[in-house]
Amino acid sequence: MHKLYLSIGAAVAGIGVILGAFGAHKLKEIAPDTVPTFQTGVQYQMYHAIALLLVAIVYEKFPVKMLSWAGAAFLIGIILFSGSLYALTALKATGKVGLGGVGILTPIGGLFFIAGWVCFLLGVVNNK
Repeated sequence: MHKLYLSIGAAVAGIGVILGAFGAHKLKEIAPDTVPTFQTGVQYQMYHAIALLLVAIVYEKFPVKMLSWAGAAFLIGIILFSGSLYALTALKATGKVGLGGVGILTPIGGLFFIAGWVCFLLGVVNNK
């Protein structure tokens, strides 16, 4: 197993649960109109935390570099995609105008998610 991705995946999933609880309870009181954006960030964080766990487990059977790249892409995607949605939520909830260009990070994070899945596929399919 790839212990690093197993550890990171578990940590990111745990943080996702905490953030999800915050969004469902406290954020709903503070800024209810921001909950759907925040919830999307949590949802994709959890999907890709599970993807990191999957990379760690599959790496034991197929210890190829492409799976390591998949894990890195998933992690970067979580930071950029979910992180930017959390930042946008915070900026909107505090009434900041302009959002400072944070929104451009969301699709870039999405591209990293896609790259991670492509790397995962190639790592499994092209393994000799």
